[in-house]
Amino acid sequence: MRGTSTHPRPRVAIAHDYLTQRGGAERVVLSMLEAFPDATVHTTLYDPEGTFPEFRDVDIRVSPLNRVGPLRRHHRAALPFLPFASSALRIDADLVIASSSGWAHGFPTTGHTLVYCHAPARWLYQSERYLGGDPRRSPTGLVLLALRAPLRRWDRRAAARADVYLANSHVVRERIGEAYGIDAEVLPPPFAVDTAGDQEVVPEAADWGEGYHLVVSRLLPYKNVDQVIEAFRDLPERLLVIGAGPLLAPLRAAAPDNVRIATDLTDAQMRWAYAHARALVAASHEDFGLTPLEAGAFGRPTLALRAGGYLDTIAEGVNGAFFDEPTAAAIRAAVVADRGRTWDPAAIRAHVEAFSPKRFVERVRAAADRLAS
Repeated sequence: MRGTSTHPRPRVAIAHDYLTQRGGAERVVLSMLEAFPDATVHTTLYDPEGTFPEFRDVDIRVSPLNRVGPLRRHHRAALPFLPFASSALRIDADLVIASSSGWAHGFPTTGHTLVYCHAPARWLYQSERYLGGDPRRSPTGLVLLALRAPLRRWDRRAAARADVYLANSHVVRERIGEAYGIDAEVLPPPFAVDTAGDQEVVPEAADWGEGYHLVVSRLLPYKNVDQVIEAFRDLPERLLVIGAGPLLAPLRAAAPDNVRIATDLTDAQMRWAYAHARALVAASHEDFGLTPLEAGAFGRPTLALRAGGYLDTIAEGVNGAFFDEPTAAAIRAAVVADRGRTWDPAAIRAHVEAFSPKRFVERVRAAADRLAS
């Protein structure tokens, strides 16, 4: 797609499920824009206040659903309407790069489609884990059960139309194979923390100084943040939780005195939080272990669940250690075992460098080049 060909440059567009949050998937889209700075971005919902400010300078095309303000702020409530909104988002481009965990791979296009899959839709293929329990025991779960069969048909038809699939981890590669029968190449996403930028104190931890443990996570049932909080009960160690989501209020209510929760932090505050932490704690079932790379960019190790995407990003004894169950007891034992251990910040940073944004941009361009040639 670069080079000296006399053919016109392909028109590239980027698709993403919804731009309503500040998460790893949204940072991947920003890295895709580094690879293709002239690309338009197409999405079902866009909330400028809810996602990264860098998107304000991007040409973003939205579905008619975006006119409904409450759905921009609560995208999960839009679930019954998203298949229709996705099918109506027709993209006129030679190549669409779809950043998808459920919807963007189904946006119709006039050209080729390269899907970068964060995971096949969890609400379709891992419903209990996504909801944190039996779907039959909640109104949301009952709606999901009613819609699951037609949504799976829609999802699999959309996947079959794609030209190429990329998976963000080996775990996701396996799930893509199980859900769609597609053999995907693995392309890890980039870590996204600028360590050289300004730092700003996180008010919730201002009086703690250095040495607290850190959780960076959306506050959803399958993230197991409740178990991490419980693990720190009665320990002398302190825990700072950074995140937002449906469980924010109950987690705050249950947190002991040595646990504090912060939300809606700036990038400067995130840099301060990582730089002053003792270690990151990661207990969720992740498709890709991004936060250990962000912590590792600051030379900080991670205590993580031995499962899922953390197996891609943690080299045991180099940038972290594992516990085997997402339970308070197992997490507490890992924290206690880590007391007094000395980690090598230089070795941690060297491990993380293999997942740099530069490498990601080079590889996504190469994948696009192969499809366009």
